[in-house]
Amino acid sequence: MAKATVLVVEDDPDIRELLAFSLDKEGWRLLVAEDGEKGLALAEAERPDCLVLDIMLPGIDGLEVLRRVKAGPGTKRLPVIMTTARGEESDIVAGLELGADDYVVKPYSPKVLAARIRAALRRKADLAEQAAAGATRIERGGLGLDSGRHEATLGGRRLDLSATEFAILEFLMRSPGWVFSRSQIIDAVKGRDYPVTDRSVDVQILSLRKKLGEGADLIETVRGVGYRLREGGDAS
Repeated sequence: MAKATVLVVEDDPDIRELLAFSLDKEGWRLLVAEDGEKGLALAEAERPDCLVLDIMLPGIDGLEVLRRVKAGPGTKRLPVIMTTARGEESDIVAGLELGADDYVVKPYSPKVLAARIRAALRRKADLAEQAAAGATRIERGGLGLDSGRHEATLGGRRLDLSATEFAILEFLMRSPGWVFSRSQIIDAVKGRDYPVTDRSVDVQILSLRKKLGEGADLIETVRGVGYRLREGGDAS
């Protein structure tokens, strides 16, 4: 089996060196860029399997790099993990809304980042396997989801979801009316023992609701428990 290729775009030389050492031990082929322009060029030329992207970069910042990656026909489905020294929710949500699949806040452990990359690579492989096996479509009221094509729609309008948002929506749509805890959502979407906080699920749900627009209330919060897709599935 060919090695997975991971592209890291990071301007801090110490972090680049640390990641080069730690991620190389995972057996991945590692590409490194120190700014947004070089990162974009490598993403287009090498078509990596995962992109680790810092928000604060010289020249083109990480959010603009993400925007261009998701707009490119050859890179739009590239899993992206954002890294940032800024813990503000607005920065995290901005990245998720542009299509990032995950994020880590500096300082982070290389082992944690490696686990996030493994999860992103598994998800990408799962989607490819589903596509090869044929489309599987779910309809819940005005919501439609095709796991084979990795497409979701609301009232005929296509939703631009990240891989993680898509996975959360699919999980909830398969059991409308059932309430799932944050840990159950993490286990279903990312796998057991995935190093992520409950707050991360809340941020992903917030971003997903924004993309649902008028259908945001289809995902209900059950206080003290978690989330569910409203049974009946029709936007109000």
